[in-house]
Amino acid sequence: MNLFNIIKNKQEYWLVDQIKKEDVSTESYIRELTEILGDWERLEIGYLSLLMDEQFESWLFEKNFNKISSIVEYTRKIKDLPVTKDRLVWHSLAEGLIDEQEYAELYEFCRSGSANKNTKQPIDQVMSSLENELGPEWRKHCYYFLQDGAFAGISIPHIEMGTEDEGRLFYFGVVPELRGQGIGVQIHRVSLELLKQFHATYYVGSTDVHNTSMIKIFEKNGCELRDRKGIYKIVR
Repeated sequence: MNLFNIIKNKQEYWLVDQIKKEDVSTESYIRELTEILGDWERLEIGYLSLLMDEQFESWLFEKNFNKISSIVEYTRKIKDLPVTKDRLVWHSLAEGLIDEQEYAELYEFCRSGSANKNTKQPIDQVMSSLENELGPEWRKHCYYFLQDGAFAGISIPHIEMGTEDEGRLFYFGVVPELRGQGIGVQIHRVSLELLKQFHATYYVGSTDVHNTSMIKIFEKNGCELRDRKGIYKIVR
């Protein structure tokens, strides 16, 4: 039974996300996660990051997981999106107007001062994981946004691995000096339109429970709270 989505980055890390199903027992989740942990240990992977319902917390602590924080998950159907009348201009990295190094620097700038408590990966590791997780055409998913000719933020819309129509944002961020001005709501709204172009029929987004700014963006763009999970990590 497939009860977890797993993203594997060679020997460095595994990202494991619980798939919640109403008709699945607690014992089934524990049994499958135990198998995953066995493979993780046997293959000597660096660390494993897990998103899972907090009801499993005591068991996870017994298995030497550390809790990083908690996330909330929001969702909305991608239809009848509001018409955008923003001053934003956007391009994908695939257009070749900027290079990968410039995009990496913009990515790093956008994530500075983030309210998310999960440990940040080095930016070179993030960039190398994009192809692994998004495929050979990953540059087509890497968008950057400009307002009045200046960088305003980035967004990386894609279809969730293992699904045909679940839209996700690998990352979404606004440059620090433009935060609190409504730019994030605009970039997020355009990102939903871009997900529609990638044939997503619905969107799922998550953020740290303490990231009230991102939660407000979700709500302003018509997203509804779907779930809450803990973020846990185990290191070899």
